[in-house]
Amino acid sequence: MLIYKILTADQWRALERDGESRGAPIDLADGFVHLSAGAQVAATAAKYFAGREGLMLLTLEAEALGDDLTWESSRGGALFPHLYAPLRLADLAWAKPLPLGPDGAHAFPEGVA
Repeated sequence: MLIYKILTADQWRALERDGESRGAPIDLADGFVHLSAGAQVAATAAKYFAGREGLMLLTLEAEALGDDLTWESSRGGALFPHLYAPLRLADLAWAKPLPLGPDGAHAFPEGVA
């Protein structure tokens, strides 16, 4: 199962430079890296990144993260993937730009969201 993380351009550059990250400020405050399942990622983008350009969509294979990945209740009681370890560049299946579409919503790659 694929899971997703959205990063700003600055966060993406830092991950590329350092090879790992503890995540965005919200991740640091909560003590884990917030991730989204495929059915959740568009709502995450709309809620936390509305109208923002320069984003990157990162994809990870959930099973490869082992015991560091936990599914916990969050928005509306839905289970969200939370990573209790650094987000590592080496763990990414792929990373792609997440541009804004003509309607102002983010345009996800085919097969996502």
